[in-house]
Amino acid sequence: MLALSLFFIYILLFLLAMRLLRGGLFKLTGDKLKSKLQVLTSTTFKGFMTGMIFTAILQSSSALMVMTVGLVSVGALTFPQSIGIILGSNIGTTVTAEFMSFSIKEWIPPGLFIGFTLMLFNKLRPIGQSVFGLFLIFFSIQGFTSLAKPLSGYPFFGQVLSHLEQHMLIAIIAGAILTAIIHSGTATIAIAMGFIAGGEMSVTAGIALMLGSNIGTCVTGYMASIGAGANAKLTAYAHIWLNIIGVALFYPFIEQLQAAAAFFTDEKPVQLAHASVIFNVICSIIALPFVKQFSSFINRLHGPKI
Repeated sequence: MLALSLFFIYILLFLLAMRLLRGGLFKLTGDKLKSKLQVLTSTTFKGFMTGMIFTAILQSSSALMVMTVGLVSVGALTFPQSIGIILGSNIGTTVTAEFMSFSIKEWIPPGLFIGFTLMLFNKLRPIGQSVFGLFLIFFSIQGFTSLAKPLSGYPFFGQVLSHLEQHMLIAIIAGAILTAIIHSGTATIAIAMGFIAGGEMSVTAGIALMLGSNIGTCVTGYMASIGAGANAKLTAYAHIWLNIIGVALFYPFIEQLQAAAAFFTDEKPVQLAHASVIFNVICSIIALPFVKQFSSFINRLHGPKI
């Protein structure tokens, strides 16, 4: 029971860490980014680049989606403009996974100490929050790694891991459900990285969880669109359909995706991070030239029926 309790504690710590990191970065840049979001999205490609850069800075595709839905709902952005932002955001969010794949455990204690110290000073608090949150993320991943073997000894966890290994579709669904519940695709990937590093999960099962997390993360944007008007809802539906179609296209090629990631590194947790980049980059670049057609498809499917 101790290992199970610690597992949930590490999940809570990870979510707190992401909140601190995002909060600190948003205090440093958020207001400026929000005001520039309207200006920098006049074309699909500009929206794409803006979505990618802003998400990488904010470390949260969900935060950018909530901003985008809000701006669409008040008419500051059009629905087609929002699609370019979504495509860029899907790539920008992979930066977090790449950060998490670094092995810097010896730097965690001093990093936490520096971040905590900076948080004591009002002017430096946003920087301190960001630093403390970043190193708390690494601390949480180390926790997931240390718990992988003890948890796999529990009959229930052992059966779950076995099903995930044998059935990639179940792993995708599990990744979507877990992400929808905890509202963090990054946390789902972090858990998978921990289990991969602990030797209790294959990279292919981790990739399936990552694919599912891309669907589960759409929940936040959809919730933000409730009561926000027709165009805001279309933006949320576009986000959902882009990720569902992308996952459906890659589902038969999970092993090939793992092989492509393995070409760049032998480190298995890093392979998962690279697989996330490859998946999102390919999906976004393929979809980018067809934004006009895709927006028409979403309009026909979910737009007001006349």
